[in-house]
Amino acid sequence: MKIRYVIPLLLAVTAVQAQNQKTEIPKLKQDGVSGKDNVRALVDGNAVSLPRGESYGLKGSPYLDQRWLKTNVQLTNETKTESMLLKYDILEQRLLVRLPQSPNDSIRLNDASVVSFTMAVPGDYNQPAHQQHFRRFMEAPTLEQQLTYVEVVYEGKYTLLKRYSKLKRKANYQGPYSPDQRYDEINDQNQYYLLRPDKTLVLLKLTLKTLQAAAPELALKSVPGAGKASTDVEWAAVLAAAEKK
Repeated sequence: MKIRYVIPLLLAVTAVQAQNQKTEIPKLKQDGVSGKDNVRALVDGNAVSLPRGESYGLKGSPYLDQRWLKTNVQLTNETKTESMLLKYDILEQRLLVRLPQSPNDSIRLNDASVVSFTMAVPGDYNQPAHQQHFRRFMEAPTLEQQLTYVEVVYEGKYTLLKRYSKLKRKANYQGPYSPDQRYDEINDQNQYYLLRPDKTLVLLKLTLKTLQAAAPELALKSVPGAGKASTDVEWAAVLAAAEKK
């Protein structure tokens, strides 16, 4: 709430202060439910105190994976680095490397010469151990996106790409009509693309309808399980089976 709404209230209580009467200043509630009460308090001329509206904390993570993962990096001079422990900070679009001599410290990798990198993801109860391969998004429509990385989910005649993106929303609960969002939040904004044999790029959702429209020469509907596929791993299997036919 801006300070100009509070100035008339200060003028309104001047007379009361002149009579040496103590005025108790109630706290202004800042949740969305009490928004109307907040407005009524201001209209009635009651003095209020304005909280700073600091975030209660952070929900979500800027990283692809919270763990330090063993990663091999391919450089522009066609050399590969030795396996290093790395985190991919999607929010800031940077690669962080843990220092072997100081496990509690990390440095930002100068990725100007990085072409691609492959992360080894340990297995758990949700999925087996696997690798995630990332490369520059050279087919992207803008130069800014071309400098970012995409995961190669499937590569064959058609290539399924996943571009990771995250958006941070600041806490917002001060105004009388605020959404009562007390935490900073980092939310996923991931996108999928299908790269066709003619090198055209199609932005799509992972559904049978959109994939079939993007790859009309593939008989995706005839692949067992295509009607129930939902994850990118499942759709990678469907594309691989369709290309074999």
